[in-house]
Amino acid sequence: MPAIILIGLQWGDEGKGKITDFYASRADCVARFQGGNNAGHTVIVNGKKYKFHLMPSGVIQGKEVVIGNGVVLDPSVLLEEIEMLRREGIEPSLRISDRTNVIMPYHRILDGAEENLLGDKKIGTTGRGIGPCYADKISRFGIRMGDLIDEQALREKLERVVPIKQAMIDAFNAGEKLNAEKIFREYAEYGRRLKKYVTDTTLYVNSLLDEDKTVLFEGAQGCMLDIDFGTYPYTTSSHPVAGGASIGTGVGPKRFDKVVGVLKAYTTRVGEGPMPTELKDAVGGHLVEKGKEYGTTTGRKRRCGWLDLVAARYACRINYVDEIAITKLDVLDGLKKVKLCKIYECDGEEIDNFPSSLAILSRCKPVYEEMDGWEKTEGIKNYDELPEQAKDYLNAISEWLDVPINIISTGPSREETIM
Repeated sequence: MPAIILIGLQWGDEGKGKITDFYASRADCVARFQGGNNAGHTVIVNGKKYKFHLMPSGVIQGKEVVIGNGVVLDPSVLLEEIEMLRREGIEPSLRISDRTNVIMPYHRILDGAEENLLGDKKIGTTGRGIGPCYADKISRFGIRMGDLIDEQALREKLERVVPIKQAMIDAFNAGEKLNAEKIFREYAEYGRRLKKYVTDTTLYVNSLLDEDKTVLFEGAQGCMLDIDFGTYPYTTSSHPVAGGASIGTGVGPKRFDKVVGVLKAYTTRVGEGPMPTELKDAVGGHLVEKGKEYGTTTGRKRRCGWLDLVAARYACRINYVDEIAITKLDVLDGLKKVKLCKIYECDGEEIDNFPSSLAILSRCKPVYEEMDGWEKTEGIKNYDELPEQAKDYLNAISEWLDVPINIISTGPSREETIM
């Protein structure tokens, strides 16, 4: 009954798509448990690049894939991804939870309106309507996939919800007018096109585990963007931590066997909020350009810095990580010196635990351990062939986090991986 959770240990963008694809080769099913099309992941196979925002990564391997109830789904985006796969000769074996909440046009309008209202205090959302959709879910105004395939239920819900959303849009002075009938026609058509995929995925995923099948549970974003445990309010609207896998798929927590944490060899984040190890110098520029640090979803340049092990150790504790996959080690190639932040200094005191207060975090200064750099790890597939300095760097990470490193990525393609 192998049930494996794969999560990001930073602010997202850790390279989870490649690692998920790697683990998917050994799995029977890949189930995504949270997030929406505000996240993106890229998988490169035989030189071909696939970019997904909703579809679980294992689809390239021909695996069964599940979009769980913890996801918020934009049907137009999912249909685009299905058509893209078909053009590549891949017919996805997809199941969507009938409990999955649907992103509606008014969610996107309100997302932009709220960001505009916040001004220089904006969160830095992608504007895809993710937060307002999750807010409707909690407020019990949500429209779910089960409603989308039941036209009478869809019409009744829209008749109730649209006037409320129009009043909110007017209050924000967003200048948009909703047409309930137009929304109904558009989304009823989405429902007709997606109906064959919609089912009770809790029954399906648990039945696989009952049959001793291997299921890989895939999160989006990263632990430091969790709505509770991240740098609130500069977070996402869901739970990308390991605990989210249970809630987001309807699988009991005792059924999970292993948690794999994905950690980039340096730190990045997109959007607003404190980032203690951020670099705005030539090294930061090196990380951006060599690491191609531009968002899959938005194209925004990511903020880059040295590896923050204070945040990483906190993430390992929150998720009780069993093993780590290190990504983008090769991006550090060619640097004469590399640095690891193991503690912060704040107001004259040392801090080794990640603070919940952004006021404190914004005053934290990284205290670095400097190590020798190396020339080249790119493309290496055997651990023994790594430069000794790179091994020292990896060992320092593993020892400080007290978690073994079992996978090392030395390039973007599936083949450039060390076990």
